[in-house]
Amino acid sequence: MSVEIPAGLAELLRGYTVEVLRTRPADLLEFAVRHFTQLHRSRDPAGPPPEEEEQEEEEDTFTEEIRFKRPPPSKFNRRVSVCAEAYNPDDDDDDDGETRVVQPKTDEQRHRLQEACKDILLFKNLDPEQFSEVLDAMFEVQVKPEEHIIDQGDDGDNFYVIERGIYDIEVTRDASAICVGKYDNKGSFGELALMYNTPRAATIISKQTGALWALDRATFHRLIVRNNAKKRRIYETFIESVPLLKSLELSERMKIVDVLGVKTFKDGEQIIKQGDKADCFYIVESGNVKIMLKSKTKATQKDNEEVEIARCSRGQYFGELALVTNKPRAASVYAAGEAKCLVIDVQAFERLLGSCIQIMKRNIASYEEQLVAVFGSSADLQD
Repeated sequence: MSVEIPAGLAELLRGYTVEVLRTRPADLLEFAVRHFTQLHRSRDPAGPPPEEEEQEEEEDTFTEEIRFKRPPPSKFNRRVSVCAEAYNPDDDDDDDGETRVVQPKTDEQRHRLQEACKDILLFKNLDPEQFSEVLDAMFEVQVKPEEHIIDQGDDGDNFYVIERGIYDIEVTRDASAICVGKYDNKGSFGELALMYNTPRAATIISKQTGALWALDRATFHRLIVRNNAKKRRIYETFIESVPLLKSLELSERMKIVDVLGVKTFKDGEQIIKQGDKADCFYIVESGNVKIMLKSKTKATQKDNEEVEIARCSRGQYFGELALVTNKPRAASVYAAGEAKCLVIDVQAFERLLGSCIQIMKRNIASYEEQLVAVFGSSADLQD
């Protein structure tokens, strides 16, 4: 049986699940077409011809075999078919009249939420009022061991911030689930599916009892995606000028813009401390930074002071070495005058800059040459 689906049928069925009790697929499709046609006719004041009314009365018994219902709410506030919803933040500059979501919280809950969100880069560019609205809208989710928070291929519903717990990141390839990383008591996930209306790219599984804070899709769009659209207009030209990122596709560069944080440093302020664990990657937007190193091989010597080994200016990057080698920071970095840097956290770095890793590894050779010139050895980089 071949049935043409009228325009707008997808809109009619959006947000519903269909439970088929005893119908064949072809009968279900025929019913859906007829249901839409009846709805269209009901808008005509003249009404349908009498003979059509009789025919419709004979066929109404068919509806007893099909039941439409709203999906029940769950702890994760799931939604259906959200990837079909187009969202263009450039067409949505005014949020007047939009409902502000407020989830009730105790003072203790709000304090915990603020602590969990204070280092989330997606929130760094929000003004205080926007950030307060985000906190108002977020709701707490308690999770159990081995619970699936999101599943690869599902539609995006919420953005999640981790308060506590360990979560594995699994990607299914060739019918096999591969663990590609994990979150350890901090971080956030779930933003990409909401930003680009795409299915979930990975499965997130809790490995122990934990707690998350979730932000619903509508609020995320209204505040985060809209704010990022403005940020994209500001930074897309700059990002295209960064030599490291020229090998990426335009869409990949725009995803990087979406996860960027911005930090300003005063003259002499320390940006990175040698020996610390690496958690982010930096691109200089304006000003200069100096890279300073204290030799570990000369740690016992009194004159083992920090030595400047390099400077970075607009469009150059730093902080990648520890992320590529999975080692502590090899050097300290300070602002040389006022400096403004774009920041990418380690999860976004691994997810979006994987194709640039080989370029970064090639730069390790130049770092070794600089160390040999200053200390006579590159052992500090190899430890």
